[in-house]
Amino acid sequence: MSPLALFSLAGRKALVTGASRGIGRAIAEALAGAGADVAVTARDIGSLKETVAAIDALGARAVPLAQDVRDVAGSRVTVERAADALGGLDILVNNAGYEEVTPSLDIEEDVWDRVVDTNLKGAFFMAQAAARRMHGAGQGGAIINLASLTSYVGVPTAVPYGASKAGIVGMTHALATEWAALGIRVNAVAPGYFRTAMTDVFYRDDAWQASMLGKIPLGRFGALGDLAGAVIFLASDASAYVTGQCIPVDGGYLASI
Repeated sequence: MSPLALFSLAGRKALVTGASRGIGRAIAEALAGAGADVAVTARDIGSLKETVAAIDALGARAVPLAQDVRDVAGSRVTVERAADALGGLDILVNNAGYEEVTPSLDIEEDVWDRVVDTNLKGAFFMAQAAARRMHGAGQGGAIINLASLTSYVGVPTAVPYGASKAGIVGMTHALATEWAALGIRVNAVAPGYFRTAMTDVFYRDDAWQASMLGKIPLGRFGALGDLAGAVIFLASDASAYVTGQCIPVDGGYLASI
């Protein structure tokens, strides 16, 4: 197999959660561009219209599904519906996420539960359902979790989010170790500073932007397309001997602190 062919996802079937906008949509489009058919989810199925159109334009098949990852039973159904519609499941990207910026002394239990249940609990049970389907079909697969710079560094007012994303890295390590025998690889990517609807509150502060840019060796914030290479690598045969890893896509931020 040629080196470039290792990155092809032709014939693969993928599921991306939280794919109506931002990072999730960019990842879904990247997988489709590499040849995969893609099921995409969001709480509001109508919000997936543009993502579906973009995947269709790339010549891949798109399957939109309504899902709230906090609903464990519903998520199990979502995995089965996606796999049935696509004709199998080779790739899961756990992208659905939620953040509330709140001083830690003011955090209430409902805020903690919303953030952690979405980012960590939801990701685990999606991974479990996908692994059951992959293993039941007698095949392996690739699971890619979305971590964060807050998996590694503390960010004031983002305690539940940071805790959930640190948990994603620990979960990735543990599942990769356990599921290697099943032929299922589990990895993660940790996006650095990307402006999305969820993080826009930070970017409204010009002083914050100037401060953060000074800490990023490549001197710019991430563009959504910057995530495509890492995700395609981890989803494809190019990473056949890679599992239990988290790849920061951060312009060198973590390396410099």
